[in-house]
Amino acid sequence: MILHAYFARRFALNFLVLTVVLFSLVALVDLVDQTRSFSELDISFGKIVGLTLLNAPQTVNEILPLIMILATIALFIGLARSSELVATRAAGRSGLSALFAPVLVALVIGGLAVTMLNPIVAGTSKRYSELAESYRTGGKSTLSISREGLWLRQGDATGQSVIRAWRSNSDASILYDVTIVTYAPGQGPVRRIKARSAALQEGGWLLRRAKLWKLKEGFNSEANAETHSKLFIPSSLTLDRIRESFARPNAISIWKLPQFIEQLDEAGFSSRQHRVWLQSELARPLFLMSMVLIASAFTMRHTRFGGTGIAVLAAVLLGFGLYFIRSFAQILGENGQIPIYLAAWAPPLAAVLLALGLLLHAEDG
Repeated sequence: MILHAYFARRFALNFLVLTVVLFSLVALVDLVDQTRSFSELDISFGKIVGLTLLNAPQTVNEILPLIMILATIALFIGLARSSELVATRAAGRSGLSALFAPVLVALVIGGLAVTMLNPIVAGTSKRYSELAESYRTGGKSTLSISREGLWLRQGDATGQSVIRAWRSNSDASILYDVTIVTYAPGQGPVRRIKARSAALQEGGWLLRRAKLWKLKEGFNSEANAETHSKLFIPSSLTLDRIRESFARPNAISIWKLPQFIEQLDEAGFSSRQHRVWLQSELARPLFLMSMVLIASAFTMRHTRFGGTGIAVLAAVLLGFGLYFIRSFAQILGENGQIPIYLAAWAPPLAAVLLALGLLLHAEDG
C-alpha cells in the first residue's frame, strides 16, 4: 500500500507540473494569437488578456491525453534511472502491479475532468464567444432553446431584436410560427412582427404571411397594422453563426447536456452531435487510462537497455494516433455513419486492449 501511494504521489506531481507548464505555454501562444486577431479593433490589452484566460482552459482540456502520456513517461523513466523499478521487481512485485496507482490516479483525474473541468470549460468557452462577438460586431447574437420554443437574439449598433419560434427545420435555416420584437437603443419595443415562417437568406430574414405592428405611445397599433405575404428583415446573422450558437456541445455543461438534448429534439433540431459528445465525455476516464497504459508499455524498462528516446517517441506517436482515431470515430458518429455508442466507446476500449496486449507481451519477455 505504501508503494502504491508513493507511485501515485509521484505520478500526480508529474501531472500537475506538466499541466502548469503546458497551460502557461498555451496561454502565451493564445495571447499572441488574440492580439493579432483583434489588432484592427480598439481593444485594450487587459481585455485581450481576459479573452486569453477564458480560451486557455478549453485548449488544456483538449490536450489532457498528451499530458497524461508525458506524466507517465516522466514517472517510469525516473523510476528506471533511479533503479526503483528494478528494486520493485526484485521485491516480488510484477510490472503490472506498479501500474495500479497511476491507472487509479488517471481514472480519478478523468472523473474530475468530466464532472468539474467540463462545466468550467463550458462556462469559459461560452463567455469567450460572447465577448469576442461583442468586440467584433458591437452587438450580440445568441440562441436559446427551451420548452417554450427557440429564442434568438440579434443586435447591432441600431438596436436589438428578439426572435421566438416554436420550431425549426433540422438545420435551423427555416423557423416556423415566428414572433420578432425589435428594441431601439435606450428605449422599449418599437416593432412587433408575427409570421408563419422565416427563412434565413443572405443579408436577412424572409418572412411569409407576416403581420407588423408599430409600437408607439398614443398610437393605435392594431388599427394601423400591416400585413405582408412576404417581408424581408435585414440581419447580420448567417446560418453558420446560428449553428455555432447551439451546435457547440463543448459550450454546454455535461450536467445540463441531457436536458439540452431533449429540448433540441422537441424543437426539431438534430441532437446527434450532442449525444456523441455526451458519450465521449463519459468515456474520457477510460481513454485517459489507456494513455497511461500505452506510455507505460514503452517506458517501463531499465535505461541500460538503451533506446529510451525511440521508446518515448513511439509512445507519443501511438498516443497521437489513438487520439486521431477517437476524433475520427466521433465525426463518423456525428454524421450517422456508425452508431453513437460505438463512436464514443470503441476507441477507448480498443486502446486499453492494445495497451494491455503490449504490456503482457513485454512481461512475458
